[in-house]
Amino acid sequence: MDEDVLSQLFGDKHLSLWTISKRTFSYLKKEAWSFVLALVLLGVNVALNMVLPLILREFINDLDFIHSRVGWEMLVTLGAVYFGVTLINQAFLYCESMLLQRAGQKIIYNLRMDVFAHIEEMSISQLNAMPVGSLVTRVAFYTANMSDLFTSTLVSILRNVLTIVGVSIEMIVLSPKLSAVMGALLVIVFVASFFFSRYVKEIFRQERKAHSDFNTFLNENLSGMKIVQLFRQENRKQAQFDEKNEEIRKLRMKAITAFAFYRPFITFLYFLAIAMTFFFAFRLDLSSGDIVAYYMLLQNFFSPIEALADSLNNLHRAHTASERLYNLLDVPPDVVDSPNAVAIDEFKGKIEFRNVWFAYEKENWILKDVSFVVEPKQTIAFVGPTGAGKTTILSLIVRNFVPQKGDIFIDDINIKDIQIKSLRKAVGQMLQDVFLFSGTIKSNITLYDDDAFTDEQVEEVCRYVNADSFINRLPDKLQSQVIEKGENFSSGQRQLLSFARTVLAKPQILILDEATANIDTETEVLIQDSLRKMRNIGTMLIVAHRLSTIQHADVIVVLQQGRVVESGNHQQLLRKKGVYHKLYQLQFESED
Repeated sequence: MDEDVLSQLFGDKHLSLWTISKRTFSYLKKEAWSFVLALVLLGVNVALNMVLPLILREFINDLDFIHSRVGWEMLVTLGAVYFGVTLINQAFLYCESMLLQRAGQKIIYNLRMDVFAHIEEMSISQLNAMPVGSLVTRVAFYTANMSDLFTSTLVSILRNVLTIVGVSIEMIVLSPKLSAVMGALLVIVFVASFFFSRYVKEIFRQERKAHSDFNTFLNENLSGMKIVQLFRQENRKQAQFDEKNEEIRKLRMKAITAFAFYRPFITFLYFLAIAMTFFFAFRLDLSSGDIVAYYMLLQNFFSPIEALADSLNNLHRAHTASERLYNLLDVPPDVVDSPNAVAIDEFKGKIEFRNVWFAYEKENWILKDVSFVVEPKQTIAFVGPTGAGKTTILSLIVRNFVPQKGDIFIDDINIKDIQIKSLRKAVGQMLQDVFLFSGTIKSNITLYDDDAFTDEQVEEVCRYVNADSFINRLPDKLQSQVIEKGENFSSGQRQLLSFARTVLAKPQILILDEATANIDTETEVLIQDSLRKMRNIGTMLIVAHRLSTIQHADVIVVLQQGRVVESGNHQQLLRKKGVYHKLYQLQFESED
């Protein structure tokens, strides 16, 4: 796989701020009116916050007339105005917050759907290259970071910037001389904030990557805990866990340390500014109201700066999250429909491989010039040593991968010209490792499309494939619970459920990849009976190491080192005394 594509899959490709902003705006513009209205309310909110110190200034200055009748009336009026402005301000703040939350949640909903839909379209090779934990982190964790960006971070940054600019202007107008004295102090604030922002940005980038690796490690090792315990690798895994955990702790401590220095430093500058205000204000003959108003403006200036630090923290998190999300969305699926691909409702089931070559990596060929034809309703079996290319053939038929050379035809139509969904709908696959979802037996057979099938239909397919032999013994029958990965059922029972799931989908082509492996003798009898019934459904392709499973196949194709070395039915191949005959003798001699 191309290194550039790999870096995108892992989210390591750097995207410019402009690119991320443009991509983010494409989601934001769908809720544009909500954001425009929220910004208007934000502007009003900032303006009202700037008016409050001026009202308080007039209120205090009016205290000089406290013994006059006019003075008392003015005090009451100013108090009422101050209370009214504060009340209106809070109402605007509530409306703004609700607008942003609703719009932000819609945006994240759409983004999360886009990411999941894109993952579904990716090819098997791309999904194999991506750790599951990393994908889970992107869909769940990174979209949550993006949610904070839309619902609070961007607006908070804009509010704080507008407040800082507005308050700075107001301070200059209120006392140009005092503001000039404060200028040097404010320059220190902005320089410190700039370098702090650059430092924590890199820390958060490293932290996000460490969290992704950590989640991948957890997902893999929790899934494989049986192997860990079986081979007594607990101490080794504990050491690896400690190493990754320590990496996250160190990065978090770096960020905490940076904030631990930055925030007290800004607070120190704030108190220094207050002291300078009172020291110089009296020498500049400012009134009591002017001093209090300037004090409030200083508070309104430094509070947004400290808030910006938190906002920049969230912004850097969102930047890293969006970079990794957009990297994933930018990876084009390996296997896509051709522009003229057609949908086919039903297949007769003729399959032809014509000079097919395939390699997973460069020219390390797994299949070499493979050709064969399967007629409709025939059963064809593939045998050969491990690595001969048997499973690869089955994967190519459903377009999990694309051959580098040659062509594959179904009903004399090149599968490149058939819509992928249409093709896979017609093919039922029964694999060695059956995956069952948490839920009920019925939901696993219908794949949660319970409304499309009645209990009678599900019971019928269960009888057809002999799955009723164990389902009817369960207290809740079809409604019996299935735990994660179907661990409460044997491998043979899971395989019978896989057969029922496949038959219910009414495919015209059936694929069995080692579907009879790792099962007990009693269950094998049931499965062999099920296979005999399923041969009547459509064309069947079987990969099996147990030659007893495929003796009745119409055609047996023998593969060796990626090439077809023999083909024919069971009796024909035995008479040839070739590779198949040797495999047959070895297997049955070992069983004896």
